[in-house]
Amino acid sequence: MIASSAAPTAAALLASARVRLAGAPREPLGDWASSRRLLGFGRAPRIVPVDEVWHLGVLLLGDSAVYATGEVLRAREDVVRGFTAQSQRERAERAAAAFRGGFPDGATVHVGWTELDVAAVDAGGRSGPLDGANGILTVRWSAAAAPRALADYLDDLLTLAGR
Repeated sequence: MIASSAAPTAAALLASARVRLAGAPREPLGDWASSRRLLGFGRAPRIVPVDEVWHLGVLLLGDSAVYATGEVLRAREDVVRGFTAQSQRERAERAAAAFRGGFPDGATVHVGWTELDVAAVDAGGRSGPLDGANGILTVRWSAAAAPRALADYLDDLLTLAGR
């Protein structure tokens, strides 16, 4: 009997990563909540919990979905601060929105993420940083770097995480 030498699919590699990560701490995904008016007054914008994921570089691995990493924030209580740059002020406003949404002070929150289509990658397409062109599964972990084999990328990150 000849053993099959078929390359694993992206779905299989990610499922294997989930098994290796079982019991490891997760980080929350957050998303902007639509603000409701209360007694005619608008509420301050807030970021609310959506899911919990394992953070693997440019990938966020959930129980049934995979996301491309967006912005990573630390939830902070809104306090008056002096800023030297507008970008610092905007980042602090997003951190305060996460705190208002129910994340504890200092919690890491992922926002601006994008859900990836793993089936499209397995069919030879591309979704976010994942690519399945020519039957070769790769991940682009940096805009300036060459694509890397997905299996090696996941194995390296899981080994670094002690998994």
